[in-house]
Amino acid sequence: MVSSESLSESAAPPPKKYGVTKPLSLAGPTEADLQRNAELEKFLRESELYESEEETARREEVLQRLDEIVKQWVKQLTRQRGYTDQMVEDANAIIVTFGSYRLGVHGPGADVDTLCVGPSYVNREEDFFILLHDILAEMEEVRELQPVPDAHVPVMKFKFQGISIDLLYASITLLVIPEDLDISDQSILYNVDGPTVRSLNGCRVADQILKLVPNAKMSEVLGQKTWCLFQCEFLVPRTISVVTGFLGGVNWALLVARICQFYPNAIPSMLVSRFFRVYTQWRWPNPVMLCPIEEDELGFLVWDPRKNPKDRTHHMPIITPAYPCMNSSYNVSPSTLRVMMDQFQIGNKICEDVELNKAQWPALFEHYFFFEAYKNYLQVEIVAADNGDLRAWKGWVESRLRQLTLKIERDTNGTLQCHPYPNEFVDMSKPCPHCTFFMGLQRQKGVKVQEGQQFDIRGTVDEFKQDVSMYSYWRPGMDIYVSHVPRREIPAYVFPDGYKRPRQSRNTIQHTPETDAKGCMSSEERRSKRKQETHTVDVQSDKLPKRASISPQDIGSVSPASVSSRSGGSSQIITPEESLQEVKTAGLQNQSSDDKSTEDTGEQKPCISE
Repeated sequence: MVSSESLSESAAPPPKKYGVTKPLSLAGPTEADLQRNAELEKFLRESELYESEEETARREEVLQRLDEIVKQWVKQLTRQRGYTDQMVEDANAIIVTFGSYRLGVHGPGADVDTLCVGPSYVNREEDFFILLHDILAEMEEVRELQPVPDAHVPVMKFKFQGISIDLLYASITLLVIPEDLDISDQSILYNVDGPTVRSLNGCRVADQILKLVPNAKMSEVLGQKTWCLFQCEFLVPRTISVVTGFLGGVNWALLVARICQFYPNAIPSMLVSRFFRVYTQWRWPNPVMLCPIEEDELGFLVWDPRKNPKDRTHHMPIITPAYPCMNSSYNVSPSTLRVMMDQFQIGNKICEDVELNKAQWPALFEHYFFFEAYKNYLQVEIVAADNGDLRAWKGWVESRLRQLTLKIERDTNGTLQCHPYPNEFVDMSKPCPHCTFFMGLQRQKGVKVQEGQQFDIRGTVDEFKQDVSMYSYWRPGMDIYVSHVPRREIPAYVFPDGYKRPRQSRNTIQHTPETDAKGCMSSEERRSKRKQETHTVDVQSDKLPKRASISPQDIGSVSPASVSSRSGGSSQIITPEESLQEVKTAGLQNQSSDDKSTEDTGEQKPCISE
């Protein structure tokens, strides 16, 4: 005879499946976990990483005002195009948020990602990027207005009452847009073009993430987790920049959400350590997915390396959960994946020490000493006639920097690796509008070379400069300078408080008013000075004391540093093929993406010990 106890045990439901696999652990927090969680939250609050109530209220006011503006804009267009009075009265557009703000994980000063959804007769090319742009340009509350119509996802960037806004536009096949429009409904994708699908998918992905994360307090869990990992000192200076081949907000949110699925009962402090534990061991290019990839009769291309050869080249696939499912991290290159895996290793070691009471949470947020990590750097300086032109020109060049990384890897067969620093720097003492980006350079580890062998990437850089010179909105004064800079010659303005190195090599180029003003020279003066320039690399660079690296918050009126290759001439950049050891990742084993193409779109769970 079977007891009722046995029956109840045999009838117990199996563990709920979150995402495409079962959870790795259903364990909840221990007393030690609760203590570490309290310490983590205390540290985050003391570091002022949460937005104040005043700023939150100001964001809401700005969004309400923006919603009023787009409604008036659509009604004005409807009237101008001869529609009936009733149609003008019913005409509508709505503002929908997505990204970190929609997920509740934004912090002080973060951008607000917004989407304007308008009717079928209001288009993007003229109505949005010309008419609405002109309306915004005339408003006193709007500053730094920058349209980017040629972007993969067309966007208008600006500050509204000091709040940074990224505004997208989607025209859907409705004559009247209801206030309660359901963005998640797939019928919204009927008869729309690719840019519109990509614009709509930001909101659709955010909604799906909120639905697929197994925790009622999703905002708290995902919010603390995302912020303590990626919006603070630990990873921001190192890896958060989509345009330079790293990850952006949606990528991090998807990675975090997958960890929440793996550990549905974990609290934020547990999820921090599990994040690094899992992704340190992840076997890229196996994809990270929150749900199965969905096909649909609409016929949009979805990520599938079995059918799409281009998808097989992706190194770190992080798949969006909303149809049509796409790889949100297609920009990642072998070099940037290597950098992120190194940082995951560091984070994992710190978290292990925290759990063993050998370290405290602040260790996870220490500054990254980028300008001590490499012996050689590539310096990309961007100049323009005024600050308005600089914003537009910088946006274009920055969007192409990933191509420079890929071209260098291509032309050196992957033996020269690049680490782009995602933030720009400015020299506030110079008069010309400019900003500067840097890339750390190092030879691929484990590759044997002859002593004194060098990389010659002059042709690669010339090709890159030719590509960026095709900018459709180029104006006189827009220029780009590229140069090789040894570590000892890094300009002082990249360091905190203009900190200067304690000693300077005899070979270091001395900056004079004449050389510092090259960015302001005429074409004739540039050609004259170009003949005198040489670019050499000292292979015996000594390791310097550690310094924190920062980037200014705002672009001022500045000029480029003195050592630079001219966009109109040949780039003199010869980098020695030597071992360039990184300071922070010494002794860690790299985990690079598999060279083989992914054979299946199903996510493979890594072998992880709980």
